[in-house]
Amino acid sequence: MSSRIELAYSHTALTDADKDRLSVLITEWQLLADLSFADLVLWVPRRQDYQSWPEGHVAIAHIRPTTASTVFTQDLIGLEIPWGKNARIDQSLSQGEIVRDAEPEQVGELLIKEETVPVFFEDRVIAVISRHRDAISMRSPSKLELNYREIAHKIYRMVAEGTFPIQNSIYQAEAAPRVGDGLIRLNAQGITIYASPNARSAVSRLGWEKEVEGNSLGTIFDSLARPQDHPTEENWSTILSGRNLRRVDFDNGNGIVDLLVIPLIEGQERIGSIVLVHDVTELRRRDRDLVTKDATIREIHHRVKNNLQTVSALLRLQSRRVEDPTASAALAEAVRRVASIAIVHETLSASDAESVLFDEVYERIVHNAIELSTRPITLRKVGEFGVLDSQIATPLSLVITELIHNALEHGLAETGDELVIDIEQQELASGNVGEEKKIAYEILISDNGSGLPEGFDWQTSSNLGLQIVRTLTENELKGSISLKRKGNQTVAQLNFVA
Repeated sequence: MSSRIELAYSHTALTDADKDRLSVLITEWQLLADLSFADLVLWVPRRQDYQSWPEGHVAIAHIRPTTASTVFTQDLIGLEIPWGKNARIDQSLSQGEIVRDAEPEQVGELLIKEETVPVFFEDRVIAVISRHRDAISMRSPSKLELNYREIAHKIYRMVAEGTFPIQNSIYQAEAAPRVGDGLIRLNAQGITIYASPNARSAVSRLGWEKEVEGNSLGTIFDSLARPQDHPTEENWSTILSGRNLRRVDFDNGNGIVDLLVIPLIEGQERIGSIVLVHDVTELRRRDRDLVTKDATIREIHHRVKNNLQTVSALLRLQSRRVEDPTASAALAEAVRRVASIAIVHETLSASDAESVLFDEVYERIVHNAIELSTRPITLRKVGEFGVLDSQIATPLSLVITELIHNALEHGLAETGDELVIDIEQQELASGNVGEEKKIAYEILISDNGSGLPEGFDWQTSSNLGLQIVRTLTENELKGSISLKRKGNQTVAQLNFVA
């Protein structure tokens, strides 16, 4: 709830139940605005308690129609009017009456007709709806407009009697059908007495070739339904009879429509109903395609994971059969590299995201690397990687794997092995408003070994692992890397921007 509405409520006698009722009304009153071709404003009386005479009214909500142009360019929420300023709002509140037949008033360039409707709840009027329409556009209404207005009058009567919004409403979702999608009006017997052009088109797409008006809507849908699509508990004649509020999809292979059935009540009698019809054929089919594609992608991820594991197993088997120590070591390194790629791929596919929490990947990489070591190692990590894009995560995992393995193989001391990885992040200033901010990473991997040998030039070294590190850093990470001797330590410094 906005602060303006909270402030407005603070000057009223509304109970929590009253506020909940108004909240439901606000959720559902787009239907009223569209049927009325009018702006609607919800006013609550300003008073300390229900025994006190109101000082005035304050607007807590304002909605515009999607079926017509608005008559107010400015939002009226928060507007206050004293008692006596608007006789129609005062009358609806004090007498609980719908006030119509008022003379249009000139507001700017428009001639606006205003009507007011009391909002009845728990035996009292808790608010008033004012309806504002362009009087000029009302002078020669079409058949559609006449039907919409008649329906609107009946629903406003329900608001004044406290029967709308319908209790336990099931259609508050944003995606619920709207008036403009298609509307069918039924009498108390479920016979169609009016169908809008969009509604007729939707029913025609389902395969109905006759006139919709004059026929039982439930019978029409019963005839269009395939045997396997008939509801198990109720037939379509019952669902579309208009006796109860219903929301259901109809799919017969020709098309799919979203149906919203709203009963119309006068006093204690049901006088008819309206059915909002939204052709969602393409939308549902796209949803199904997405589900199918999602399942296909998951299957592809699963197969890639299995293939990587198969490659790793084949390389491991081959390394055991090779007698040459150099060849066996090369195959073992290949196994390790494939395993690193598999870790990133598995993490990405498990989250169905384009980014990954790289600290989790790092922990698994280190675990695999330490398992290969024949001696105890102390590993220290300072800082966090955070979330990285998949295009960064895969090459970075390989680079870190190679550097850790290089330290394990060449850099650590015979006793008291220690490996430290230090991650520093620095947020870079963005040049453009709204542009995603970049982060500069500096990663230091150091060991407590004897350091690099004298005259070592890693850029010209024939070591395959170091060549892989350099290539991935420069080409994939668009960064830089250096190896330095610091006392008895070898320090690898990796810099890149993500």
